[in-house]
Amino acid sequence: MPLGFPSPVKQASIDDLDRRSRRRRQTIDEILDVAHELMAEQGVAALSLSAVARRMGMQPPSLYQYFPSKMAIYDAMFGRGAQAVLDVRRAAIARKAKADPLTRMRAGATAMCRWAIANPVYSQLLFWRTVPGFEPSTEAFAPAVETVAELRTLLQAAVDAGQLDPDAASDDGVALSTSLIAGLLSQQLANQPDVTFDRGRFTRLLPTVLDLFVEHYRPGRNS
Repeated sequence: MPLGFPSPVKQASIDDLDRRSRRRRQTIDEILDVAHELMAEQGVAALSLSAVARRMGMQPPSLYQYFPSKMAIYDAMFGRGAQAVLDVRRAAIARKAKADPLTRMRAGATAMCRWAIANPVYSQLLFWRTVPGFEPSTEAFAPAVETVAELRTLLQAAVDAGQLDPDAASDDGVALSTSLIAGLLSQQLANQPDVTFDRGRFTRLLPTVLDLFVEHYRPGRNS
């Protein structure tokens, strides 16, 4: 057999590993989908491993092979939601690639808010402490860190373009931006949880909220 080519036995073993890996990934995704269904029905904090196992048609010990605890499911769902937010924001900003920084910032904020209203279970995990004792792992939290870093980059670009005061890209500026968005989402989901983004009493105020941020950090505000 020519050097550099795997033997048939070795290739079969690799294929078996790939199939097992795909099956495991598929089962994990199914478990998370079921957990999402249960949280939507019964409340985010009410999730139980036994309920997930029953709906999956599994025995609880079998479920433990994939998730050793309820907190592990919450962690995986947090990571899934945080990655979705990052992806949605990036896609919206990319569609405005030729626009000025503030236009790109508005596009990213709007896309994130639309996603959050359409995905209230994930929003509760990502933006509020709805599960006592739950803290996301470093790995699950990583996409959220990237989202904030990219927001800071956009704010700095707006500063460099003369659209915002330098303080807008500071820690306080980033904190104010995220607090305004989280507050708006909180009001919408608390008061009109079943209303779409476009019809929401509070979400329709998003452009005004973003205007308030821009006005607060208008160039030369301290001069």
